[in-house]
Amino acid sequence: MSEADPTDSPKSSPATEETQLVRGLTPFHTISLVVGAVIGTGVFLKAAIMAQTLGSPVLVLSAWVVAGMLSLAGALTYGELAALLPRVGGDYVYLREAYGNGPAFLYGWMRFVVASSGSIASLAVGFATFLSALLPLNQVWVTHVYRVYGQTLTWQFGSQQVLAVAVIVFFSAVNCRGVVLVGKIQSFMTVLKLAGIAVIIGGVFLLSKTATIAHLAAPAGARPWPGFASFGTAMLAALWAYDSWNQAPMVASEVRQPERTLPFALAAGMVIVLLTYVVANFSYFYAMPFSEVVHANSTLYRTAPPVAAKAAQTFLGTYGAKFVSIVFVVSTLGALNGSVLTFARVPYAMARDGLFFGWFRQVSRSAHVPVVSVTMQGIWASVLAVSGTYDQLTDYVVFASWIFYALAASSVFVLRRKMPRATRPFRTPGYPVLPAVLLLVAGWLVWNTIHTRPLESTVGLGLIVSGIPLYLYFRGHNRNNQANLSDGKHWSGM
Repeated sequence: MSEADPTDSPKSSPATEETQLVRGLTPFHTISLVVGAVIGTGVFLKAAIMAQTLGSPVLVLSAWVVAGMLSLAGALTYGELAALLPRVGGDYVYLREAYGNGPAFLYGWMRFVVASSGSIASLAVGFATFLSALLPLNQVWVTHVYRVYGQTLTWQFGSQQVLAVAVIVFFSAVNCRGVVLVGKIQSFMTVLKLAGIAVIIGGVFLLSKTATIAHLAAPAGARPWPGFASFGTAMLAALWAYDSWNQAPMVASEVRQPERTLPFALAAGMVIVLLTYVVANFSYFYAMPFSEVVHANSTLYRTAPPVAAKAAQTFLGTYGAKFVSIVFVVSTLGALNGSVLTFARVPYAMARDGLFFGWFRQVSRSAHVPVVSVTMQGIWASVLAVSGTYDQLTDYVVFASWIFYALAASSVFVLRRKMPRATRPFRTPGYPVLPAVLLLVAGWLVWNTIHTRPLESTVGLGLIVSGIPLYLYFRGHNRNNQANLSDGKHWSGM
């Protein structure tokens, strides 16, 4: 980049982070991180709530395809950003370069208080739910019923919540041991989970006693088209299952040759995920009647088996639920491990730039890991794990995340204008159409969620806005210390 052209110069240098962090993630580790972080619990659970919303197998499968294509478009768009700015923090870095400190801080704040910790919490809750099918973990000690926005909500505390907190603590401790170890664990768990899903799919198509293509026909009395609002609600559920495709760029400073590795890993990983999800959900509807999918585990049917377990039971009988529970547990642990790794890098990057509490930038001398960021993230995720149901947590996460996904995707346009001569090892295919479509669909999805999920969207927006006073504090603090900064423009306003 030309030193004489400030528009082609990023605001901060990766030199400091490269001396503190270790490039221990290989291309295989990085693809495993993309696939393993995305494939968690949604593919095993979300078909039920989507079927309840849309009322037709074909429409549910269509929602999976559209949500998958949207996520793939996002991954390809992020590929250009990751290659252009291969530094720790991912979206935070892109927003800061494109729009300044204010939007970048609110993104980081949203990730810490809602998206990152909420994702970790919901994965831990899902893990406890799946493990309860194998072990007696259904004790409930406290139950409270309340109403918000006309909705009746139930809060429970028992053995599953305790287990969820325990697994968050465990993986936070593992992540403090070093990125190379975490990368190896991630690759191993990703291979295991893909093998487990392949057994379910193969068993349905080759061994199921009830499978028939007739199950994919719309049930009697079903509406041919329930409306865009309902389709958008179902897409929100599917997008949770596809969520986390943007995690790998958050650890860019710990990836070998990130300019080449990250774009390839994002594209290859999301193609694998999309094909896996569509084929897996097709196998569910192929294996059993639509009514069985509708009545699978969800908020409406909390005690019912997950849809994947019902599908496995059609060829494994009583052992089906136990086998799928093992696959669920492995899949969830892999996603949890990857999430703890990547999400902790965002508050670390913010603190390094002076936009968050200074102790978040502390890196252990032996493992070269931001241990304070990992620890504080684990504590907050544990609080969220005992605060709400699985579907409520995931809706908060997806809604808040897609607001900033859209903003980060738009930074492709901004940075091409601001940094026209910067080296771009990878360019978004179909530019400007692909990122423009992503922006339009993401905007519609956010608008639709506000209208169809007022509670979730209100909570998500409220938590984002709650970061403004804290941002003003850090902005004022940094203005008072500008004499110690090498770049006076580094702390630009909101």
